[in-house]
Amino acid sequence: MAAPRHDMNMNGMGGMNMSHSAVMHMVFQNSLTTSLYSDAWTPSTEGGYAGTIIFLIILGVLLRLLLAGKALAEERWLETEMKRRYVVVQGKLPVAEKVSTDSLGKKMTLTENGVEEEVMVVQKKQGHLRPWRMSIDPVRAVLDTCITGVSYLLMLAVMTMNVGYFMAVLAGTFVGSLLVGRFYSAEH
Repeated sequence: MAAPRHDMNMNGMGGMNMSHSAVMHMVFQNSLTTSLYSDAWTPSTEGGYAGTIIFLIILGVLLRLLLAGKALAEERWLETEMKRRYVVVQGKLPVAEKVSTDSLGKKMTLTENGVEEEVMVVQKKQGHLRPWRMSIDPVRAVLDTCITGVSYLLMLAVMTMNVGYFMAVLAGTFVGSLLVGRFYSAEH
């Protein structure tokens, strides 16, 4: 008994009309005329394809620059916060009194160069929530949005399954990490 034959006709799929340019490849291919982001960006010459490759390399480097910039900004913001001076408000315990009454605080003797001093050693509480700041959080949000946008553009380039585009994204990541990889440690 023969198995039933199923024809995969794209026009019969719920009224979807898939043109040749919208075909999604399931294997890597090396066509010089692969569209990038829209039909308007379809290289028709070798120079156009090379320009697209250069654009993707620059976009990969830009992603690494954005990640490094965000890491440096976060470091600077944390350093600024640690140096921030707080004003004691009437009716609230000053930090020195909070430390002396803290259950995590331990009195110890610190000795240096023969001089002994009584000190209070405290443990940092976990889950310190930093306050929302107008000077920091909108900038952080813009950086995160730019990083996400560039990441998605690179992802879409790889999803074309074009070997050249894929290698360009990897090359941009490599060059960007080579230039500024030391400034951030998060894996993205």
